[in-house]
Amino acid sequence: MPAKLFILAFLAAAVVVASGGGLPASLLTLERAFPANQRVELEVLRARDRARHSRILQGVVSGVVDFSVLGTSDPFLVGLYYTKVKLGSPPKEFKVQIDTGSDILWVTCSSCNDCPQSSELGIGLNFFDAPSSTTASLVSCSDPICASMVQTSAAECSAQSNQCGYSFQYGDGSGTSGFYVSDLLYFDTIMGASFVVNSSAPVIFGCSTYQSGDLTKTDRAIDGIIGFGQQDLSVISQLSSRGVTPKVFSHCLKGEGNGGGILVVGEILNPNIVYSPLVPSQPHYNLYLQSIAVNGQLLPIDPAVFATSDNRGTIVDSGTTLTYLVEEAYDPFVSAITAAVSQLATPVTSKGHQCYVVPTSITEIFPPVALNFAGGASMVLRPEDYLLHYGIFDSAALWCIGFQKVQYQGITILGDLVLKDKIVVYDLAHQRLGWADYDCSSSVNVSITTGKDEFINAGQLSASSSSRNTIFKLISTSILLLVNISLFIGFLLI
Repeated sequence: MPAKLFILAFLAAAVVVASGGGLPASLLTLERAFPANQRVELEVLRARDRARHSRILQGVVSGVVDFSVLGTSDPFLVGLYYTKVKLGSPPKEFKVQIDTGSDILWVTCSSCNDCPQSSELGIGLNFFDAPSSTTASLVSCSDPICASMVQTSAAECSAQSNQCGYSFQYGDGSGTSGFYVSDLLYFDTIMGASFVVNSSAPVIFGCSTYQSGDLTKTDRAIDGIIGFGQQDLSVISQLSSRGVTPKVFSHCLKGEGNGGGILVVGEILNPNIVYSPLVPSQPHYNLYLQSIAVNGQLLPIDPAVFATSDNRGTIVDSGTTLTYLVEEAYDPFVSAITAAVSQLATPVTSKGHQCYVVPTSITEIFPPVALNFAGGASMVLRPEDYLLHYGIFDSAALWCIGFQKVQYQGITILGDLVLKDKIVVYDLAHQRLGWADYDCSSSVNVSITTGKDEFINAGQLSASSSSRNTIFKLISTSILLLVNISLFIGFLLI
């Protein structure tokens, strides 16, 4: 049998097997996409593949996007978690802080004169140069997206020569301003059954021409920030609106050793995850914190101090290193901890912080703390989730309360200090947030969902510090067979 007819016969038989054998198969004549005697440049084939991948990603099934995670929650080391993103054509890599408390992705522009030129974090800084990217385009003031951004004014647009400008202020007083750019973001999308697509999608992000506050300090300098908030310009919103990913993302930040962890645009599955509803119509991830318990005893705190209003509420924010409690909750919390350990640890004050001289392991002395949320969900904290090691005092370990007192406004912020060593799932589709204690150096189960948020596959994502391999368990052999057939046909069409 000629090779071409054998291939078509095999495909026909395979389709019948995959469909259960009850449906007739039709044979189609396959032609080459490019004549056999025509030389085709590699870049032409890559461009064709990218177009095909875009069509795949616009289909029914969305996939999980996996990002590497570096950095730690230790304020005496890095004090932040960051990931790597590739932008532009040709792709250029940028290291950006993971921030669930803001929305936009921005990187430092090559035209930024006063921005840090070096970093003490041991990373080389990169700068985005829009003219050097063949796929970059500036967002104009007349663009509807620009008009919808509250931080853009007519004056800013005029000053930027019809470029849609932005100005962003963070809670720590630092800030950035610049202009918006549209360009390609590259990523690996896991479509299921070990099918990984190297793909890209256009996203709008900021090109920073000015920075202030902590952003200018070389001890924390980084290429930018990737915001995972709920607004339209966040990366998760842009990718999910195009059907590239489900409207959910998860992280597992490792607290010990060199840090690192897992960040996926997708849902990590774990039977121990508990969920609490998000406060609706809020720009941040606000939760209904109801009470705090130390060693099982509720603290005398009025729940109203945690209620969400114009200047109050409880926010989950991976861009914050420590955790901040309103004054009405902080004072009872510190008093309860001090009373619980007074017989075994010596309370001292160091630089205005409540500290303790601890002669033995903190796990043997300090009590568990529970943050209780709506829906019966509790976040149980170990001593290392609310204490920081400050060194040695009188030949014993000095540990200090890591929670900080909020004396202005009433915003309680749950930062990396309590988020580390936990799976945290931000389920935007169902407006809920979930968590579970977990060893973030271990593998996790990840669900791939359709646009209707139905589970269709599950797998195991490895988060090894040396390599990041993805192993997916097959749910249906027929699905895998059809995927392979589709890929084989695509190969013949080239």
